[in-house]
Parts: sequence; C-alpha cells; structure tokens
Amino acid sequence: MKLIKKISVQVSSDLKALDGVLSWFEGLNQPDIPKKVWLQCQLALAEGFTNAVRHAHKGKTSDVPIDIEVNLFSECLEIRIWDQGPPFDLEARLKKPEEISKNATGGRGIAILQKIADYLSYTRTDNRNCLLVVKHYSSLLASD
Repeated sequence: MKLIKKISVQVSSDLKALDGVLSWFEGLNQPDIPKKVWLQCQLALAEGFTNAVRHAHKGKTSDVPIDIEVNLFSECLEIRIWDQGPPFDLEARLKKPEEISKNATGGRGIAILQKIADYLSYTRTDNRNCLLVVKHYSSLLASD
C-alpha cells in the first residue's frame, strides 16, 4: 500500500474548532476517493473529534490539545485522533451498546464510527488515547 499524503494538526479541545478541522481535512480530498467514502470519513472525523472534546476532555480546559493525523494511501484512508483523557474500553462498549432514545441529541457517535470504519480501535499509549479509523476504498473505485 502506497502512502500518498500525510497531514497532521493540533487543535484546542473546543467544539468551535470543528469547522477548522473539517476545512483542514478538505485539503486531502482526491478525485480517486469515491464521494460516499469521503463524506463518511468527514463524518467519522467530526464524530471522533466531538467525542474527544465532549467525553475524553470533559472537565479539562480548552488548551489541552487534540492531535489529529490523516494518512491517505492508494487503497484506504486512516484517521488518528489523540486525546489526553482517561482510558476507555472501546471493545467492551462495542460489545454492549447503550440504549439511546430516539429523541436524544447525542450518544450515537460510537455507533456511527463503527458503521463507517472498516477498522476501529481506541488504544492507550504514553498517557494519551488514540482513536484509529480506517476506511478502505480501492475495491469501490470500479463500482463508483
């Protein structure tokens, strides 16, 4: 798999930074990426960033940074979002999903990430957590 482009950014832990994050991400868009996949990756990035701010950094000041890295390969796109929150067991959460009211204004982020990602993980390293979302698209190129 050939790495085409790698970009990274550090942003404040503030929901107001989301527009800037999505604008930054737009700089990676390539004609070879199917539009549906691109939109799914935008949504995954927005959900991952929002979860980091609302949950991992809950109670922390906005100057606690969130690091984001995106790697674009010839066959897939990888999004990594690092936060400095407490550890969280994503695997356990995926095995036991919460009941969410139809009228709830939140709580669907992990389910959305799980549906979008071909591979999803959340690991702890060096006092930080890394959300990894991998989305493959090479097999879709012929059909899109």
